[in-house]
Amino acid sequence: MSTETAAAPQQQAADGRSPVISVRDLWKVFGPNAAQVPGSEELAALSRRELMDRVHCTAAVRDVAFDVAPGEVFVVMGLSGSGKSTLVRCLTRLVEPTTGSVVFEGEDILHADKKRLRELRRRKFSMVFQHFGLLPYRKVVDNVAYGLEIRGTGRAERNRRAMEVIELVGLGGYENSYPDQLSGGMQQRVGLARALAGDPDVLFFDEPFSALDPLIRRDMQNEVIRLHREVGKTMVFITHDLSEALKLGDRILIMRDGRMVQTGTGDELVGAPADDYVRDFVRDVPRSHVLTLRWIMRQPRPDDVLDGPELGPDVIVRDATRAVLAAEKPVKVVKDGQLLGIVGDEEILAVVAGTEAGA
Repeated sequence: MSTETAAAPQQQAADGRSPVISVRDLWKVFGPNAAQVPGSEELAALSRRELMDRVHCTAAVRDVAFDVAPGEVFVVMGLSGSGKSTLVRCLTRLVEPTTGSVVFEGEDILHADKKRLRELRRRKFSMVFQHFGLLPYRKVVDNVAYGLEIRGTGRAERNRRAMEVIELVGLGGYENSYPDQLSGGMQQRVGLARALAGDPDVLFFDEPFSALDPLIRRDMQNEVIRLHREVGKTMVFITHDLSEALKLGDRILIMRDGRMVQTGTGDELVGAPADDYVRDFVRDVPRSHVLTLRWIMRQPRPDDVLDGPELGPDVIVRDATRAVLAAEKPVKVVKDGQLLGIVGDEEILAVVAGTEAGA
């Protein structure tokens, strides 16, 4: 299975639709000589420290390119200083990119004037931040309806819509409460409801749960999964937590020092890390919880009896373990009626043993 480590061709959806977001050659350089850096091979190759010493600039985002398909949860992750939060702000022009293109539904928003940008922010995409940013003297229903109020929606309609999403995020009964009467997790649900109220095409999340307690954080992750299943929104999610990325992301982009290191599905990152940095990142991930049968299947040998049970190639190893070990013959890995390979006790136990050993 291939991984993406550079600018990739457009990520087409299963139905052939174009990407919702297509990013190419994106740079964000801070400093007095920012415009010099992207066009210079010499400057672009310098490390962060060297670039600062040479031209007093910091390249927070370096030549990033990716596509986000309709309905996809695309996760950008990296450690502090990797550029992930600057990147998501460039996608909405909360931070102005130095150069490149951000094509949103066919329109390069870097060419949008202020009026058009306001329209896009009000109607096409919403953002959920780590810090909730709720209005303390407004009730929950009024906080949720705030974006609709700015848009000019009438009171009755915006309250109706606000109540819909309040119920959707599990805050029914709290619509007349004030933010300081709610827990941190409940406040973040208000922020999520506010983002959903305007029915945007894309939701951007900038480390929204990192300030929450672990149990509340897990609940909110499950909430995002449930909401995605129910409303099907395209989502771009920023995090520094690999377990969160693997749990939420259809695909994951790993960044380091402003650059793309690898883009792929969770099993691609764990099964075929692009370099030692990614390999170290995923080292402690339980492989049986991430890898699918596609990664461990083998081709049949002449003495294999091929009348065992069938499983699909995208079944996670952990979920297939009991069926494989219970079968008297190797399990056939089949897709669309085609035999791709087989999996037996040996293949399953190699992964499970590696997981238990922390490999």
